[in-house]
Amino acid sequence: MTAPAPSRTAPGWFTAEDCRLEDFRAVVETTTRLDGYPHADEVRENVLVYGQRLADAVATPGGRREVQAELARALTDGPGIVVLAGAFPDTGVVDRATAVFEALIAEQKAAGTVAGDHFAAPGANDRVWGALDKFAVRDPEAFAAYYGNDVIALVSEAWLGRGYQVTSQVNVVNPGGQAQVAHRDYHLGFMSEEQSLAYPAHVHRLSPALTLQGAVAHCDMPVVTGPTMYLPHSQKYAPGYVAFHRPEFTAYFDEHFVQLPLRTGDAAFFNPALFHGAGTNHSADVRRMANLLQVSSAFGRAMETVDRAAMCRALYPVLLDRQAAGADERSLRNVVAASAEGYAFPTNLDHDQPIGGLAPETQAELVVRALAGRWPAEAFEAELSARAARRASAV
Repeated sequence: MTAPAPSRTAPGWFTAEDCRLEDFRAVVETTTRLDGYPHADEVRENVLVYGQRLADAVATPGGRREVQAELARALTDGPGIVVLAGAFPDTGVVDRATAVFEALIAEQKAAGTVAGDHFAAPGANDRVWGALDKFAVRDPEAFAAYYGNDVIALVSEAWLGRGYQVTSQVNVVNPGGQAQVAHRDYHLGFMSEEQSLAYPAHVHRLSPALTLQGAVAHCDMPVVTGPTMYLPHSQKYAPGYVAFHRPEFTAYFDEHFVQLPLRTGDAAFFNPALFHGAGTNHSADVRRMANLLQVSSAFGRAMETVDRAAMCRALYPVLLDRQAAGADERSLRNVVAASAEGYAFPTNLDHDQPIGGLAPETQAELVVRALAGRWPAEAFEAELSARAARRASAV
């Protein structure tokens, strides 16, 4: 359960003043008890580890539902993270996928492509953005063997229900690769503090229910290689999407995070609101590879298909005229909000990269930028078309 929100001056909205380290400590300094999770094999570093007990229980429909209810409770009210030991019992399936990912990385390097990153300098690690469709097209048989894995479906259905949408980003942290700054993840986790404060408190609580984060180990990951750092129970801190930007919370994370060694074929799944970050790879020769899974709710979509680019082309000259006639900025922005795409994702992160920020420019931000610069309609339309081309899938 999310911790009660502290009192604040603007009810329904978080402020920076709501982020108090003593409140955070009261939430995260909690011991995970194994007796509350009968299908877990052990608690390691305050994290639930599942293995043979889970495998035995899901053999029946009733047992599967019980396990899924327990996993959802662990991700919500428990430590916020579960490790599925031996999620891929046939590691040959993982190795075949690894070969595909390595070939994609080699092609990127040969082409001189430097992948941007959300929380690390471009080029520091090796990334494959949009790995899901690239994998399926490159080696459909290997893809079918990999994503036929029932553990991925088990946890995804437990958190999101049916109709979930899988995306995948391969991340390789090379020897010497530095740790990420502690953060939360998609959606609000990809925003600046100022942007997150623009969303009401109930959206901060809702956002984690829309996404499940996961990682499949594609090599053995002893702690020296820098497996992901986690702060168990931190997903329960209500203003955490604001707090992770603040230095005192970063310092606390750096002093109290845990890391769990993983073996090839193990998987970790966690609530996106959990404070976490990739660790520093202190090894001399291990390129630590993980397939990062971001599984989204089927409900995160509008009811109707809308051609927002066509709307922007039609409306932009009208907005320019209204601006010249002295229309107030709020009314212009209201028109933009009703017509242009106000969110950066989904996109093709190979070409529309989050360099210089946590997310690429939105269509709405482009319209506002063009209006601020009094661009002629032809210049705006050219940039709008270029943006659409960058966002198209490369497959």
